[in-house]
Amino acid sequence: MPTHVAIIMDGNGRWAQRRGLPRLAGHRAGTDNIKRVLEAAVEYEVKVLTIYAFSTENWRRPLDEVRGLMSILRQVIDREVENLHRNGVRIRHLGSLERLDDNLCERIGRAIELTKDNDRIILNVALNYGGRAEIIQAVQRMVREGVPAEGLTEESLSQHLDTAGIPDPDLIVRTGGDMRLSNFLLWQAAYAEYWSTPVFWPDFDKEEFRRAIEEYGRRQRRFGGLVSS
Repeated sequence: MPTHVAIIMDGNGRWAQRRGLPRLAGHRAGTDNIKRVLEAAVEYEVKVLTIYAFSTENWRRPLDEVRGLMSILRQVIDREVENLHRNGVRIRHLGSLERLDDNLCERIGRAIELTKDNDRIILNVALNYGGRAEIIQAVQRMVREGVPAEGLTEESLSQHLDTAGIPDPDLIVRTGGDMRLSNFLLWQAAYAEYWSTPVFWPDFDKEEFRRAIEEYGRRQRRFGGLVSS
């Protein structure tokens, strides 16, 4: 059973377009689906779930779509954070708060503070996140702290990433059928197992989550070595 599952939630827009709906309807359906998948992760005793909510590249999308998505995120936080807290979910934010409006930043901060002592499952929300930017910012933090060149190791760099203190993902799932990482957890995904499904994110349910978990269970993780026969 994987300890940490990370999901690239793709296909919201295509889900909506196939139904003759505006793209924002797909994003709303996608955010509503997070609760269902989180419940499945808890049932399968996953300890860390990371979701890719909005990348640093997504700012290139039409302004109306970006604004609509941010509004949906604010609504979801307001509606769900108390329930998540009652159910032992700890919320963490991966990424930068820059370019996010103050209102959304305040909501994120309150959610993190409210749930900081929960330990049933960690929900990492990668919002305004990019893997390359995360690595650069980690190195910049180390430089500001005066870490000497010989002190730059895999372990010390990991401790300066947004995911510090959290195990690397065992399994990365991408919905929507594409086969790429899209700048997601580039450092942490070095030895993750990958699983892609053509199912769009709003339709990714408990059964699909189970299929991903079962496929992971059939893999042999060698981490660069050999598995004895």
